[in-house]
Amino acid sequence: MKKLVKGNEAVVIGALVAGCDAYYGYPITPASEIAQSASEYFLPLNKVFVQAECEIGAINMVFGSASSGLRVMTASSGPGISLKMEGVSYLAGAQLPCVIVDVQRVGPGLGNIGPEQSDYFQVVKGGGHGDYRAIVLAPASVEETYHMTIKAFDLADKWRSPVFILTDATLGQMMEPIDIKEEPHHRTKKPWALDTSPASNDNLVTSIYLDFDDMEAHINRLHAKYAEISAQEAQAEVYGADVPDIVLTGYGITGRMLRSAIDRLNKRGIDATLIRPQTLWPFPSKTYQQVVETGVPVLSVELSCGQFVEDVRLALPSNKVTHYGRVGGNLPELKELVAQAEKCLQESKS
Repeated sequence: MKKLVKGNEAVVIGALVAGCDAYYGYPITPASEIAQSASEYFLPLNKVFVQAECEIGAINMVFGSASSGLRVMTASSGPGISLKMEGVSYLAGAQLPCVIVDVQRVGPGLGNIGPEQSDYFQVVKGGGHGDYRAIVLAPASVEETYHMTIKAFDLADKWRSPVFILTDATLGQMMEPIDIKEEPHHRTKKPWALDTSPASNDNLVTSIYLDFDDMEAHINRLHAKYAEISAQEAQAEVYGADVPDIVLTGYGITGRMLRSAIDRLNKRGIDATLIRPQTLWPFPSKTYQQVVETGVPVLSVELSCGQFVEDVRLALPSNKVTHYGRVGGNLPELKELVAQAEKCLQESKS
């Protein structure tokens, strides 16, 4: 069934297709339609929907439901995600699977409700306390938002980890058709959960180990898991010339815009290629290293003053990586991106 929906609504439909059992949230622009849609879709299906008293309450309800083995999610935007971060750290420490959607808006502080990509450090680098990581997916369309939400629940259960979907005000508010149908998803048994069965009576869900050696062993187990995730789950789209003169890179809405810039550059006789990470953690460093030859210039575009670009530079230490960013809720125009790419290429030759 085809349906024209906002990206925010696509999140909820994808969650239901994935078998999500419960949604806990608190409204915040530009993510409020996620809570609204969840209330409309979940309750008639006898699924749990709670508008919590605040973002902190919502993330702790997620912790409780995830502990019982339910598939559970929440969503917010910048200021609300900040409030949830202590709970995210607890979820990661206790190895509890859940899905968290961040519809990014302008910051810092209250900012405004325009699109930005300034939550990259907070979400990708782990905004909560302690030595943990969370899987981060970055869609570039409403359709991809729908499919990535389904995938997020599978990844969360597979790795017993929080999974973020990092979108933004543009993707959350734009309307595009999605094809709603029964999608493959993999609901695994959770023998570790604290459900109502007698077998779970002795289970322990915790992130606290008072003995220093026990805590060190726990953290080392987490990082052994993170190494496996890095080896198996990194993903990126590559689009354009096979042997590029210049590589453009961006994620989410900027990655989508750069696809049009690639087409324009190729028509002008410039061999250009796009690398668009679909996972921000784990970062697809190997894709960059396979596509970008030494000496080829790279233009990294994002809606911030320079966060995503740091991971691009870490992936390509031998290449010149130029950053171009817009902030405040502004999106770059196509001609602007093409001009920046041509400037980057020209400077690399001088």
